[in-house]
Amino acid sequence: MGKRITVDPVTRIEGHLRIDVEIENGKVVNAWSTGTMARGIEILLQGKDPRDASYVTSRICGVCYSVHQICSAYALDEAFGANVPVGGTLLRNLVMGAQYIYDHMLHFYHLTALDYLDIMAIAKYNGKDKALNAVKDKIVHLVKSKDTYPLTPRYKPDEFCVNDPDVVISAVKHYIDALEMHAKARNMGAIFGGRQPHYQSIVAGGFTQLPDVNQVLRFRTMLDEQKKFVEEVYFKDVVAFGTGPLMPLAEMGLGAGHLNYLSYGALQIKPPKKELLFPAGVIRNLDPANIVVEKFDPAKITESVKHAWYKGKKPLHPSVGETKYDLDKEGAYSFIKAPRYDGVAMEVGPLARMLVAKDPTLISLVKKGVKPGVVARHACRAIETKLVVDACYQWIDQLLVEMTKPGFKIHDNDHWEVPANGEGAGFYEPPRGALGHWIKIKDKKIENYQAIVPSTWNASPRDEKGVRGQYEESLIGVPVPDPDNPINVVRVIRSFDPCLACAIHLIDPQTNEVKKFVIE
Repeated sequence: MGKRITVDPVTRIEGHLRIDVEIENGKVVNAWSTGTMARGIEILLQGKDPRDASYVTSRICGVCYSVHQICSAYALDEAFGANVPVGGTLLRNLVMGAQYIYDHMLHFYHLTALDYLDIMAIAKYNGKDKALNAVKDKIVHLVKSKDTYPLTPRYKPDEFCVNDPDVVISAVKHYIDALEMHAKARNMGAIFGGRQPHYQSIVAGGFTQLPDVNQVLRFRTMLDEQKKFVEEVYFKDVVAFGTGPLMPLAEMGLGAGHLNYLSYGALQIKPPKKELLFPAGVIRNLDPANIVVEKFDPAKITESVKHAWYKGKKPLHPSVGETKYDLDKEGAYSFIKAPRYDGVAMEVGPLARMLVAKDPTLISLVKKGVKPGVVARHACRAIETKLVVDACYQWIDQLLVEMTKPGFKIHDNDHWEVPANGEGAGFYEPPRGALGHWIKIKDKKIENYQAIVPSTWNASPRDEKGVRGQYEESLIGVPVPDPDNPINVVRVIRSFDPCLACAIHLIDPQTNEVKKFVIE
C-alpha cells in the first residue's frame, strides 16, 4: 500500500474541499474528493413562494451568486410559462457577461498563478522599469517583515515553477492590476444588476430595471477598458505561460481525467434567435483528432448517493431528487452527490465548453501539443473571456436599438402570478461549468427544489458502480515526487476552479503533524 496524504482544506478555492491521495513510486494511484460542507438550500425552499427562489438560491454562494439567480429564473420561466422579452434577455446576458469577465481573470491571477511562480525570483530583478521596481521593493519589504500574505503560505517551487525574474515580476504586477480590473468588472454588472453581490434585477419572466442611455454608455466605456486588459495582458499571459514554461505540463496532459465532457449551452448570441455563444453538447472518450459531439438530453442526468451522506438507494433524476441526510452512512465520504450523464462521469467547465464548440483557437493549441488537462483549462478560460467581451458589444448595440422601439419591454408581466401547479428546469453555463436547477410547484408553493452545480459534477465521489468523480480521476498518475510538497495535486484541483477555503495544511497520517509551507 502506498503513502496516503491529505490536503484539507484546499485553499484558494471557494468553500470547503478535502482531497486524499495515495502515492506509489512518486505518482498518485488513488484519490478521494470530499466535500465537507452541506448546502441545504433545497430544504429551505420547500413551502416557499416560487418567486423567492431566484433570490434565495443566489445565496448558495457569495462568489458565483448571479449564476444561481439566472439559472433559477430560467427554471421559473418554464414553470410559469413566461416568455422573456428580447430586452430582458439582453440585460440578463450583459450582467452575466460581466460575471464571466471578472471570474476568469480572478481565477487565473489570484487563485492559480502562484502555483507556477517562484515569487522570490523578484528579488533578482535588475531592470529599470519604475512600476516593476516598486513591486520588487514591496515584495522584498514584506518578506523581510515576515508579512507575505496573500502570497503565502504556499508550496515550495518545483521544476515547473517559473523563476525568470523578468517574467515573475511582470506576472505579479499583472496580479495587482487584475485586482483593479476585477473590481471594475463587478461594477459593470451592478449597473444593470442593481448591486454587488446578489443582483436584484433577475426575476421570473425577465428583468426588473429599465435601462437608460447613460447606463448603457457607462457599461460600454467600462467594457472598452476590460477588452484592452483581456487582449493585451490576460490572454497574452495565459498563452505565453501555456506554450512556454508550462508546455511540458501541457504536453503531458496533467490532470486530464475521464475525457468525457458536458455543456448545457448558454447565452443567445442575438436574441430572440436560438444560436448560443456556448453551444450544448456531450463528448465521450475524447479523440482530439476527431471530436464527436452528441446532442444534450437533460433526461439522461441522474445523481447517485452511494458514497455521499444522503439517504437513497438508486440514482435519481434531479426533478425527483431528494435531500435527506444520513451522517452515519457506511461507505460515504462526501456531502457531494455523484451526478452522471447516461451513467457516465463528466467534466464540466471551460474546457468542456470549448471542446463542444470546437473552438478554432483551442484546436490550434491542441495541434501545437496542448493536451486536455490543467493548462488547457486555463487556456480555455482566456479564450472564452475574449468571446464574451466581443459578445457584450453585440448585446449593447442590440439593446440600444431595442430601446428605441415602441413598446420596449424587459419583463413578461402576464406571467408573474404563480401557477397552481407546475414544473420547470433551468440550465446555464457559469464560468465553472454546467449548472442546473429543477423546481416543482404544488398549490402555488415550492414542493421540491434541486440544484446540480458545476463542482457537483467535477468534485463528485464514486458512484454506485465505483467510478471515480472527475477530480478523483484527474489525479490518477499525477507526479508527486515529494509527498511533503504535493504541489501538482493542488495544481490539478485548482485548474477546475472549485466552488466548494481558508488556510492550507497537510496532516501526516502517521504523526498527525501539521506541515506548514512558507516562502523562504
